Amino acid sequence: MIFYLSQCILDWAHGTEWESRLSFLRLFKYITVRCAGAAVTALILSWWLGPKIIRWLKELKFGQEYADKAEEAGLSALRGNKRGTPTMGGVMIVLALIVSTMLWAQWNAQVELTMLSVLVLAGLGFYDDYAKIMKQTGGGTPPRVKLITQFALAAFVGIYLWQLPAMSELRLLGSKTILHSNLATDLMLPFYKYPIYLGAAAGIAVVMLAIVGSSNAVNLTDGLDGLAIGCTLIVGFVFLVFTYLAGNVKAATYLQIPLVPGAGELTVFCAALLGAGLGFLWFNCHPAQVFMGDTGSLALGGAFGIVAVLIHQPFVLVIAGGVFVAEAVSVILQRGWFKFTRRQTGTGRRIFLMAPLHHHFEKKGWHESQVVMRFYILCVLCAVVALATLKLR
Repeated sequence: MIFYLSQCILDWAHGTEWESRLSFLRLFKYITVRCAGAAVTALILSWWLGPKIIRWLKELKFGQEYADKAEEAGLSALRGNKRGTPTMGGVMIVLALIVSTMLWAQWNAQVELTMLSVLVLAGLGFYDDYAKIMKQTGGGTPPRVKLITQFALAAFVGIYLWQLPAMSELRLLGSKTILHSNLATDLMLPFYKYPIYLGAAAGIAVVMLAIVGSSNAVNLTDGLDGLAIGCTLIVGFVFLVFTYLAGNVKAATYLQIPLVPGAGELTVFCAALLGAGLGFLWFNCHPAQVFMGDTGSLALGGAFGIVAVLIHQPFVLVIAGGVFVAEAVSVILQRGWFKFTRRQTGTGRRIFLMAPLHHHFEKKGWHESQVVMRFYILCVLCAVVALATLKLR
């Protein structure tokens, strides 16, 4: 919105004495300037909204009064009593993210599709949080309903991208050859510079798995004060770099990564995500004043999934989000092994002391802050490896 307003003013001032006085408005053409504006706007909005939303949630008694799995497992003695802490704090993140993106980005198909996905998943998460609070049992929305909604959204995105003409191109250095690729049917692998054709069915399946898997992985990571949002900020920075490079002709050509016209505006979205995330971390760091809940975790995870798909880098998300992947895999392995051993021996056995993985380390005696900081370090390591894929190919 600010970009369009600045251009309207410049068009009006063209050829008048005001043209030189208003020349500073040309700065809003630059993605870097608008990224800075989006990040700062989202941060300030989060700081401003935070106390109001926390107070509102407390007045509505939208807090967790039931015993969660961690408390039932005896971890409350290590981490303190968190009952009554308001949840649904993801509302703060989503509001700051959407408003800031609308103000600073040029609206195109990529931005609109990403914001639509965030809103749908935030709505699903809000409904789930509301159901948990009303029941005070931790049950929430049935898992089947959540998965159906997530897969329906992901299928819509995949089919939409499949129906579009080739949206990315790979410009080979030292050659005039340009390889055009479809975002749904052509797959890019880390450390390999040529697209691999998958076909419609397999390509759409990859898109769906990226969005649904990422959404649920972030959701499973959200269990300790500051853990999910801190890792989100690290992964968000990785995709801020990737989206900027994917939308820049010279950088994409030099690095031999797919050029996606319009992807630069996703950089503004990622910058807004960083600002909103930092603002939320202000209130979510230990001891947390508010939890993001499924409202925030499902939306943020889904945002990473769709941004990765839109710049042809779903497998880079697996690397950058290694902590998220480890958390999700720990739950899958734990449940799978428990069911298998119970069927074979009559007694279910566990691989980890408790899943998701962060609870395993709590059970081993790590303090909550130790788990969070060490997972941050691992997430930074994963981010470095993901950024290395830009050059190693």
